[in-house]
Amino acid sequence: MADDTTVTLTIAPELDGPPVRWAAEILTGRTGGTADGPSVELVAGDIGPQGYAYAASDDRLLITATDAVGASYGLVGLADQLSLAGDLRSAVAGLDGRSAAAAMPVRGIMRSFSSVDEDLGWFTSREFWVDYLDWIAQARFSRFHLTLGMQYNYGADLNGATDNYLCFAYPFFLDVPGWDVRAEGVSDEERDRNLEILKFIIAETKRRGLDFQMGLWNHAYDYGRNSVHRFPITGLTPDTHADYCAAAITELLRECPDIDGFSFRVHYEGGIPDEGHERFWGKVFDALSATGKPLQVDMHAKGVDDALLDAVDKPGLKPVLGAKYWAEHQGLPYHQASIRRMEESKPVPPGHELTAITEFSRRFTRYGYGDFLNTDRRTDLIFRVWPGTQKLLLWGDPALAAGYGRLSTFAGAIGIDVCEPLFFKGRKGSGVPGRRDPYIADDLRLGLADWTKYKYTYRLWGRKLYNPDAPADEWRGYLRQTYGDYAEAVEKALAPLSRILPLVTVVHGVGGSNNGNWPEMYTSLPVTQGVDPGHYGKDTETPPMWGTVSPFDPTTFYVINEWAADALAGRLDGRYTPLEVADWISGFVAEADEHVKILRSAPEPDPQLRRTAVDAVILSYLGSFFAARFRSAADYAIYQQTGDRTRLESALVANREARDAWIELIDASEGIYQSNLRFGPERNEHGNWADRLTAIEADVDAMARELKACADEPGRPARVAVPDRPASTGLQHQPPESYEPGDDVMLSVAPAANVTGVRLRYRHVNQAEHWETVDLEARSGQLVGTIPGDYTKSTYPLMYFFVVEHDNGAVALHPGFEADLANQPYYLIMPS
Repeated sequence: MADDTTVTLTIAPELDGPPVRWAAEILTGRTGGTADGPSVELVAGDIGPQGYAYAASDDRLLITATDAVGASYGLVGLADQLSLAGDLRSAVAGLDGRSAAAAMPVRGIMRSFSSVDEDLGWFTSREFWVDYLDWIAQARFSRFHLTLGMQYNYGADLNGATDNYLCFAYPFFLDVPGWDVRAEGVSDEERDRNLEILKFIIAETKRRGLDFQMGLWNHAYDYGRNSVHRFPITGLTPDTHADYCAAAITELLRECPDIDGFSFRVHYEGGIPDEGHERFWGKVFDALSATGKPLQVDMHAKGVDDALLDAVDKPGLKPVLGAKYWAEHQGLPYHQASIRRMEESKPVPPGHELTAITEFSRRFTRYGYGDFLNTDRRTDLIFRVWPGTQKLLLWGDPALAAGYGRLSTFAGAIGIDVCEPLFFKGRKGSGVPGRRDPYIADDLRLGLADWTKYKYTYRLWGRKLYNPDAPADEWRGYLRQTYGDYAEAVEKALAPLSRILPLVTVVHGVGGSNNGNWPEMYTSLPVTQGVDPGHYGKDTETPPMWGTVSPFDPTTFYVINEWAADALAGRLDGRYTPLEVADWISGFVAEADEHVKILRSAPEPDPQLRRTAVDAVILSYLGSFFAARFRSAADYAIYQQTGDRTRLESALVANREARDAWIELIDASEGIYQSNLRFGPERNEHGNWADRLTAIEADVDAMARELKACADEPGRPARVAVPDRPASTGLQHQPPESYEPGDDVMLSVAPAANVTGVRLRYRHVNQAEHWETVDLEARSGQLVGTIPGDYTKSTYPLMYFFVVEHDNGAVALHPGFEADLANQPYYLIMPS
């Protein structure tokens, strides 16, 4: 700010609302003095949690805030506006009358320690933490979640655990009185250093007004007789395991009393068998309760049952369930209307006690909110966005970020944790010293500051989770400072391109786990039947090929082969089709194209502009690849069901287009990224785009051979005469504000003249259940349907949508998606 500017921070207890408010006066210098009292009207009433408001006069700006955190947000907002406006007076004028408050209490960012070889440097660097936490706080996240022990999935990795540094975390930090438990290879000095840096991280987090969440995601100290740990844990037996953990977490809180909460993976992948898990966790929860500290206990929702909920019901503990938003990926902001069929409950076969709850009896809790959002639930719930979709490339779409800001409180949930970029780099012993930074060229490498490439990503997530209606001023100043004349091109290129991979994730649900499905570095699943599907098969439908893959939301999107059958029969049911998805993706690529060209043409780009331009080009080619693949798979499905050779010809043309886009992608990334980007040891967790090409070409070659083999068999012509989805659904509907459980819920719509029929589809907010359907009936110029009272008499809220038939045979879903795909395509109503 200018030298003649005065900033005064004072307590203003006279304001309405909370008994104490924060206020800051910013003088533009025109008065030539210090703040001697407000000269502008103050905001009356409660601004809201962590809220702030601006009021300006000719010579000063008054910032009022609910608390110290809100005050800091207001001051940072002024700095944002100043960076955009260029001078203080213009900045003050631009802020007059603005206000904001937290849309949700939990706005978390998660950082994982996954590799001693790649992560120890940043973990022990105080300079790193100061810069990183500054940016996290400015982005308006409310908590920082340090994640330890997620580098392995106990049970899935019994024979492969090697790099276990900080995995079973206690002995890497603590010498627990009365216990001789050690991590071999870790000296007393190193252990004490680890504890000191942990204390530093906690203190710096708290100093910035963020909560500190300690993620202890693994409690296995031994991964099986075939594992060779680099840092073996000694001094424990199965009989002493739980008692040690209870003593260790007590000691951890004695050393680090400012920890606000813990996150635990309480199912078998965290090291504790499902059968009888409440006995182990009961001792840990007893220890936490005995400290007398108020603590949030965040249990990963997968596999949670009543026994665990009973075990965590202790004085002082605030239990929270952490549910996956879209499996282990980032999808669109809405919550899946249904889970894949393969995620439904299954009988527990003999000999599977280790995984009985998670994989079988309560399997439906693995990749969504399950049955945890009933109104009489015993815990709060947050959502967690896992890092399977986009681990490497820059992401930045204000629309999707705002959608997450609006929908992360779905059905009363309290917020969201976001796994940051590069989250699992070096996981499962795949790390290599000095290789966390993914770039080859020295001028692109960032070292410990690799996170700074993604400052825009952090900024959008944090600001839009805090306030979904945050204006573009809140990130455009940063873009201008970072990219100069190219700021607008960066914003307008990344926004549509950043929708592509979340959409692909939702529609092409080839694998729920982040280590089995990496759309950004896609391992080819063939379109053609009979081609080796590679590593796919365990976590998708059979036979594994594009046409059989279930979307993660099969209620809203078609399985490709099902679409082909319905299209041929002329009976589409309103679900979004693979051709519509392809058109959306192509549209996003086209929307970004002009701006990508501007970025590519920069004559002497600085390193960050070059990183951004390369990622935008890669995302564009990824979009072209997936759009062509969806079209190829759609034509191939029709060919398979009709034998129409012309459809196979079209499928081959599109498959070649996909391959060509992939080749362009490889050329764009050559010399930029490492040849082996290691996020884990499995086939789909490492490598580079170049080594995926062979499988893509094999699919094209197989399709060409199939076409040649049927040269003399024209087959039955495929007649697909289903009209396109109408531009408008043709309905007007006002959802009720609430309902009384046990009462009928009558829903009415006003149809357009071309609407010939409407079906209501409804279910409880419970992913273990299926959807119900009822036809609407004409009544007094409207169409009316009823959700019966015996169905609403439930502790679960209701969700519903309409299937709308038009007189030309077209079918649509209402409300459906808006153009940016950032809305919820169904209605949610809560009980009164």
